[in-house]
Order: sequence, then structure tokens, then C-alpha cells
Amino acid sequence: MKTYEKIERFASKSSTFNQRSGTNLKTLDTKNVSRLQTDHILEASIYTSQMIWPATHDETRPGTVILYPKHSWTTGLASVNFVHHPNNGPVFYFEPDGVPEEVLIEIERLQPKGNSEGIQIMLMGDVSERVYSQVSSYKVQSLEADTDAQFAYKVDEEYARLTDEYPESILIVSSEDDAKLFSLVAGYWIAHMPEPILYVNRNDIPKETIKAIKKRENPNMYIVGPETIISKQVEEKLSAMGNVSRIPGSNPVEFSVQFTMFKDNESGFGWGIDKPGRGLSFISTSQPEMAIITSPFSHLGKHCPLLWLYQGKLDDSIYHFLAKIKPTFKETPQEGPYNHSYLIGSTETISYETQGIIDNMLEIVPEDGEGHH
Repeated sequence: MKTYEKIERFASKSSTFNQRSGTNLKTLDTKNVSRLQTDHILEASIYTSQMIWPATHDETRPGTVILYPKHSWTTGLASVNFVHHPNNGPVFYFEPDGVPEEVLIEIERLQPKGNSEGIQIMLMGDVSERVYSQVSSYKVQSLEADTDAQFAYKVDEEYARLTDEYPESILIVSSEDDAKLFSLVAGYWIAHMPEPILYVNRNDIPKETIKAIKKRENPNMYIVGPETIISKQVEEKLSAMGNVSRIPGSNPVEFSVQFTMFKDNESGFGWGIDKPGRGLSFISTSQPEMAIITSPFSHLGKHCPLLWLYQGKLDDSIYHFLAKIKPTFKETPQEGPYNHSYLIGSTETISYETQGIIDNMLEIVPEDGEGHH
């Protein structure tokens, strides 16, 4: 059977559903899907922390915990760069009136070891005296700025100082609210690899972003979003400062799929996922900020990219992508490879029916389509 025929077969949608499948459930995990059963960002951040960092011994304790202001997704997204080594830590938010008690309890459980400079907590953005006092028993570093572009510049500068180099690849993302679903897809990558994000607007490039780009010699820049989000005019200006590629995708779901498959073989940038044996993370477009606090799923464990589910539902681009990476075996399913995913959100946000479809599409099957031998 030809490859495209296999993909079409695996991408076919079921037409019969069992209406009682979600009744009397004792677990919301299925064989190929682990679910974070919550719609609360605070709970999801703690679930993520506990899944990624058991903290049972030194090797599973984080280095540095990152705290960002809940009201600013742009600050949170840029901060995700510090999830990566040498910090190696989870992301939580704080409120204007302080750090939630549940977060303080989780930090106490984690017993962060500190990064290469002993920093246990990084405070991002505008921080109140109350927040400082709540974490005063830890070694703390703060990073603040007047604008989104300036903040991303400072994150890039600080990460380069910690690691003694400026990464040659950069993600160019928009800080405007209508770009949020595109821009947040980049967060899972910068938690996975040391490349930073730098902010632009639809039609212009802030001076701090230009300054950061010029710290590199002929950098590789990857534009996150279509021309309706980051204009052709901005792309042309960037091209005068280095190599520019625009990752395709006209809507956020399609873009998340294209970003997951994208690979620049010359620079090494990009997930390049087009074969089975992968981890994935699914989040509903109705809960975009979940992408910030669950970004550690791309950093350790199964190193997952982010895929959006439009209002919690699968669309054709997701069906075809999952069909493309459907695992198959020749002799026995024990051979692998296996796919696995995390599903972020309650069954009210992403239905159990949708989970069942994803679980089945991730399942390993015989190459010849004849059933287990």
C-alpha cells in the first residue's frame, strides 16, 4: 500500500460512537493518552511540575523555578526560555497581590537546587514587594523591563550570559494579542532548546529586537505566523539582518501542525516530526495560557511539541498529521515505535470522545492492516 493511501486510511473518521463511554470512569488516562484533568492554570502548573520533577532525589529536583505575572502572557512566553538547562525548572504564575499558597507549597516540595549560579527562583516582569517577601528564603534573581520587546531582549541576554553564547537561531513572534495562539506555539520549542523568542509587531521591529539580532553574525530567523500576523514588510527588514524562513500555516491549528513538522536541516532548528515514536501535547484553543505553564512537557520526558485543538475538537489537519505518524509493526507490536500524548484540560474542555479518537490514532497497528498476528 502506498504511503498516501495509508495516510488516508488512518485519517478516516469514525462514524459510530458509544454514548455511554464516559460513564462511571475510574481513570481519565488511556493507554496512549495522559490527561491533566483540570481547567485551572494554577492546578495545571502544579500537575505539570509534579509529573516532570518528582523531586524524590537530587537528579529529579529542578534547578530554578520560574515565576511570571499572570496578567502578561507575553512575559510568560519569553520566560519559558529559562525552563531549559542550566535552569531546568517549572513555570508558575503570581498574582498582583502575591504568589498563590499552592505554588509556595509546591516550591517547598521541589526544594530547587539552584542553577549554575545557585539561583533557585527567577522572578519575571513587574514584581511586588509582597512577592519578594514570600520567596525571601530562596536565592532569587529578577528580570524586568518596560516593554515586551525589551523583556525578550533581556531574557536573551541573560540566557546567553548563563551559557556563554548567543544561539544562532531565533524565533520571531508577535506580541500583539491577536497573534497569541500562533506565538504561544513557540513556547514549547524554547523550553526544549536554547533558542529564544524575540518580539515584533505586525508592521514594525522594535529597536531592542534589532539590537538582539545584531549580536549574532548572520543568524537564522524563523517567523511564527502568517503575513496577517507578521507582515511581509517586517520579513523584508529581517532579511537584511540574516536568513529568514516563515513557518507556514494560515490558522493556529494548522500552524501548530506545520511547526511540529518543520525542520531546517542546515541549522538543525525544528521538531521535524513526520514519523512515529513521538510524544505530543494537546491543548484547546479556548485555554491558550495553558501553553506557558505546561511547556516543561517539551523539556524532559517525551519532549513534546504543542498541537492546538480548535475549541477542544480535532480538525482535518490534526487527523492527517496523526495519520502520518501512525505507528505500525511488521512482526509484533512489541517492536514499537510507540506514540504518546498529554491532553491538557477537563472533559468539559476536551471531551472523552475526542480523547478516545486521539488514543486510537496513536495506537500501533500491523503494517499490513490485517490485525494483530
